[in-house]
Amino acid sequence: MPDNPNPQGKGLVPLLQGLDRHRLDRLLPPKHIEQVEMELFTSMFVLQSEFRFNPVPNRKYFLYQKEGTFRLLMVGPYEWGSTAYQGRYIGSCILHDDKTWTLALDPAMEYDHDFMAHIASEQEKLKQALELASSLEEILPVYKENFCYYGRILAFILGKSLSISMDMAGIKSLTYNEARGLLSHEQKFHA
Repeated sequence: MPDNPNPQGKGLVPLLQGLDRHRLDRLLPPKHIEQVEMELFTSMFVLQSEFRFNPVPNRKYFLYQKEGTFRLLMVGPYEWGSTAYQGRYIGSCILHDDKTWTLALDPAMEYDHDFMAHIASEQEKLKQALELASSLEEILPVYKENFCYYGRILAFILGKSLSISMDMAGIKSLTYNEARGLLSHEQKFHA
């Protein structure tokens, strides 16, 4: 038997790899730094919660907080019946095809000054990390040990997704300030 039974790379695996890369390029648009920053923050905020299921894209999930821990659940606040979840409802979340998350906060959360201060503090930490990074790619998640199993997997995929989008936009190897400067230049050009 030859050392490499498939020396010309023929077969299903190379074909699927090529198709997968093509699909990702169509699925992922180029993203400017403000969009990357927002999507990275929101997605990592959701992914740091506890959940024991594999979320599917375009389905609504619900974020709760109990005893300082966030939990992502499949059941909404009005679906519990008589056995309501004993945690505070934060908002609804959706996983998108590009593996980013959106979070629609419950309107009551706007009046929770401690929660909003926590959000502002976490956003400031991300901004500082972005400003200290030698390139935007450096800040993308790879392995998050403190995340739950599915959170670690989705954070890794999120990093790959944002990396492809930033590469398409030509900002992946830039610093945060260089990317922001590029965005400012584009906004002046289109004004």
